[in-house]
Amino acid sequence: MSEEQIIIVKKKISHGGHHGGAWKVAYADFVTAMMAFFMVMWLMGSSKPVQDAVGGYFRDPRGLESKKGTGLAGNSANADAKKDVLAQLEKQVQKSMEKMDGFEKIKKQIEMTATPEGLRIEFMEDSKGTFFENGKAQPTQPMIDVLKILATETGKLPNSISIEGHTDAKPFSAGAVYGNWELSTDRSNAARRVMETNGLHPGQVVQVRGFADHNLRKPQAPEDAANRRISIIVQSMQKSLPNEVVFEGSIPVAKDLSPAANLAGKPEEKKEK
Repeated sequence: MSEEQIIIVKKKISHGGHHGGAWKVAYADFVTAMMAFFMVMWLMGSSKPVQDAVGGYFRDPRGLESKKGTGLAGNSANADAKKDVLAQLEKQVQKSMEKMDGFEKIKKQIEMTATPEGLRIEFMEDSKGTFFENGKAQPTQPMIDVLKILATETGKLPNSISIEGHTDAKPFSAGAVYGNWELSTDRSNAARRVMETNGLHPGQVVQVRGFADHNLRKPQAPEDAANRRISIIVQSMQKSLPNEVVFEGSIPVAKDLSPAANLAGKPEEKKEK
C-alpha cells in the first residue's frame, strides 16, 4: 500500500508597500479639488469682462472658441447686440426721412421690417409710379432722396447690404426684348448706384438681384402696383456673402447702365408698370 502524497501550495500576498496605493488616488482627487477651488476664487476676484468671457465659454464652448480673451459674453449676447444696432438704424432712418419734404405723401409706401436675415426696407409703388416711372428703371427724385438718407445711415455700419428688385405680373408687349427680368434687375442696380455714391463704403453691397414677378407681395393680386418694389436688406451678419454683384435673369456682365440705355434696341415702355 503506497503512502498518500501530500502537496502543500504556498501563496505569497504582496501589499505593494505600506497600506497599498489607494492613498495616491485620494490625494490626487484632493489636489484637483483644491486647484478648482483656488481657480474659482481667482475668477471671483477678476474683472467683469473676464468673468463674462469665462461664463460665456462654459455656456457655449464651441461658439466662443474663436473669441477667447476678447471679453465677449457669447453668441446670444452678440445676437442681441446686432438686433439693437438694426433697431437703432430703423429709428434713425425713420427720423431722418420724416424731415424730408413730402414725406407724408409717401410714408405709407415705405415699410421697415425686422427679419432673421436683417432689417428689410421696402419701397412699394403706387399706380402713379412714385419711385420709378412706369416701365422704366430711372428712379424719381423721391426715390433718390430716400436712398440718400438710407445710404448715409447704413454707411456708418459694417453690415452688408442686399438689394432686390420686383415687378408685378403684367408683361411687356409681345416681342419686346426688354422685360420684367431686366426691369427688376435694372431698378435694383440703379438703387445700388445711388446708395454707393451717397454714403455706402466700398464692398458694402454684396448682392443685387432681380426677381421679376416671381416673389409677389400680393399673390392674390399679381398686377397690383404694390408688387412693384425695391427691397433693401441690411443684413444681420457682416460680410455673410462674398463681394459680388449677382444679376439674375438679366445681362450676365455688370455694367453701369443708364437704365435701359445700353441694351440692344430701345425698350418698349410698359403702360402700367
